[in-house]
Amino acid sequence: MLDIPLSVLEVAMVQTDTRAADTLRDTTAFAQEAERLGYHRIWYAEHHHSPAIGAFPPVVLTAHAAASTSSVRLGSGGVLAPNHVPLMLAEQFGTLAALHPDRIDLGIGRGPGTFDEATARALRRGAGPVTDAEYEADVSAILSFLVDEVALGPLPEPWLLASSPAGAGLAAALGLPVAVAHHIRPDHTRAVLERYRADFTPSRWCERPRVLLCVETVCARTEREAARSIGPMDVVKAGLLKGRSEAPFPTPAEAAAHAFTADERQALAAFRAQQAVGTPETVVHRLARLVRETGADELMLTTPVYDLGARLLSHRLVMEHLGKEHLGKEKEEEYAEQPSAADC
Repeated sequence: MLDIPLSVLEVAMVQTDTRAADTLRDTTAFAQEAERLGYHRIWYAEHHHSPAIGAFPPVVLTAHAAASTSSVRLGSGGVLAPNHVPLMLAEQFGTLAALHPDRIDLGIGRGPGTFDEATARALRRGAGPVTDAEYEADVSAILSFLVDEVALGPLPEPWLLASSPAGAGLAAALGLPVAVAHHIRPDHTRAVLERYRADFTPSRWCERPRVLLCVETVCARTEREAARSIGPMDVVKAGLLKGRSEAPFPTPAEAAAHAFTADERQALAAFRAQQAVGTPETVVHRLARLVRETGADELMLTTPVYDLGARLLSHRLVMEHLGKEHLGKEKEEEYAEQPSAADC
């Protein structure tokens, strides 16, 4: 049984032949329902020039969701330091924390948020990839500005995203809680946690090591429905395995017709074995196993499936299986009326 907080990473997947306004409408509805289901926090990821994920600034989505909800924690997961002026990030999230006390998180990451080199350079005004020293200086400056320059009231809770031991080492040195990208590089998770816990130094932000583990999680009533729901993301991942940049997010029907090579199937199966995809029983069992293996203090579920109905159903089934959320007949019927990826 899972007795730690469960949270959500929202990546705003863009469906084929839909408008940005449709995706934004769905993210608002999703935040409201995730709050009702009892999820602890919702984070928004920064992406640029992606045919599959909306280029919606995390600070804007956080502000809108905070105004549309009442209790769930909200923030970036992450906002990418190399793309922003540290003082501006401190001002933005400091303002949000003053407007919504004790509800705002500032998750900071390093990557450019795009596979397109021209876009990455445009975000940095022509500069090349950030160095380790530059990234460390940016994160330190953000934290300093939060305390010394902003100080509008309650501060946002800072986190550092990490998918490598180097990122974990920086989080440990600064005494920050760490969000581990197990959904991206699961093979690095053990080394990340060992480095973080071994080198952690207490700070004003965190007195002891604190770990949030992000896991790809797709839950459906049957294994077949879960496999169909995750199919479009499998196609995107298969392209990345071949070194291609992100492709448009296919429909479940298109994904079902996609011909994977034997090597792709093997790689996807190995990755999925380290995530949580399947029926409620399978998903909760795998999440509980990850908590035992990693000692995580919190799990963040990311569900890259095609439509809002399927995403909401996935998160509801997890909570329902844990006994943390009980739905009446009226709500059950409402979910049943929403389209599922298995029906597309």
